Amino acid sequence: MPKPLVFIDGAAGTTGLRIADRLASRDDLDVLTLSEEKRKDPAARRDALHSCDAAVLCLPDDAAREAVALAEGSRAVLIDTSTAHRTASGWVYGFPELEGGARRDAIRASRRIANPGCHASGFVALVEPLVRSGLLRREALGGGGALSCFSLTGYTGGGKKMIAQYEVSRDERDPLLAAPRLYGLSQAHKHLPEMVAQCSLSASPAFCPVVADFPCGMEVLVPLPDNALRGGADAVAAVYRETYGDGPVVRFSGNAGEGEGGFLSAAAMAGCDGMEISVHGGASGRVVAVARFDNLGKGASGAAVQNLNIALGFPETAGLDLTVCSVA
Repeated sequence: MPKPLVFIDGAAGTTGLRIADRLASRDDLDVLTLSEEKRKDPAARRDALHSCDAAVLCLPDDAAREAVALAEGSRAVLIDTSTAHRTASGWVYGFPELEGGARRDAIRASRRIANPGCHASGFVALVEPLVRSGLLRREALGGGGALSCFSLTGYTGGGKKMIAQYEVSRDERDPLLAAPRLYGLSQAHKHLPEMVAQCSLSASPAFCPVVADFPCGMEVLVPLPDNALRGGADAVAAVYRETYGDGPVVRFSGNAGEGEGGFLSAAAMAGCDGMEISVHGGASGRVVAVARFDNLGKGASGAAVQNLNIALGFPETAGLDLTVCSVA
């Protein structure tokens, strides 16, 4: 029986390169990429999209939409890592652990899968189970009661241009890059629509994304307001434990930060394709939920490989690196 053929459309970008790395050593599939001369040629891309079993689109939004049009009539499963289709009709949002893991069935049955955004992955992993369980009351989250979210990311999430800005010699680069930088100041960040849609919220969270001087890692924090929460930290932890447990990719940790001297480093999961969920506070009545992962792992390339595995019927963790996590 022939091996499935996987086409990476946009293999020269950061996400595409990481996906290619994860697939390179596998002997259960073949990988197709285009040469530098042909990677932007519509005819060559169309031929590739119609000859493969699955294609991962690692492209800007407009180019991803073009790829979908070029693939019209093909048998290929499309996994889009751009923002273009994350709230689009006919596309499944590719976070398998959602709905208590039931989202896997939808991914397995779909030929159009939208890979989640990095910041959104942490927020959705924290909020969706609480809303679905009824522990977090949606009716209390509209208007002035909206949730807030603070997300700290490594600079590789900004792509090749940002990587180049950070990785020049210290005496050549902008000194402002030495400190964390808040962005998305307009409160119109491109991940907000999927965050609202996947969590069934009536209002966008107040979102504060921050990029800092480290290459890989992400830490997403969601304070849980007392007036919207039916229960305290223990109840929140119970929902996460039931939802994720000691899952193969996303897991709940009851001792996050142990060995870190009372800190939670955003780089703790760098190099790992998994995600750690934890809950903090409670004694004061204030509860904070935290997701830690690699912005290029479960936040991008690792998630795409996980979705690819499910769609093609491979073991879900094939090709993922879940062994190098520095958390306990």
